[in-house]
Amino acid sequence: MRHRMHGKHLGRDTDQRKALRRGLAVQLLQHERIQTTEAKADFVRAYVERLITTAKRGLAHSDPNRAIHARRIAASRLNNDREIVGKLFETLAPRYENRAGGYTRVVKLGPRKGDAAEMVLLELVDRPE
Repeated sequence: MRHRMHGKHLGRDTDQRKALRRGLAVQLLQHERIQTTEAKADFVRAYVERLITTAKRGLAHSDPNRAIHARRIAASRLNNDREIVGKLFETLAPRYENRAGGYTRVVKLGPRKGDAAEMVLLELVDRPE
């Protein structure tokens, strides 16, 4: 029974799961759209939405100490990638400033040819084409 068990393990140990989550989050923030399995999309979706909410808290017009703290938290969760953190704070946070949540969308694509895993397109909403 799965009583009091939460989260997805994805057949990996803890370090591999953290690396997978970080890698998928970086790719989603960089390209604003990734194709992955449904399980991995569900796994990384909440993580990315929390990152965007953190970035919104740290917008420039708020308290400067709060902005620095939010930027450091986001950097630590994105492997200290300055380019991605900069895009998160300068492009994505202002884009979703007036949105209360729901920054990502999952579009089902059907089964993968090799192993019939359900594939999805995970993308950020309101992105320019």
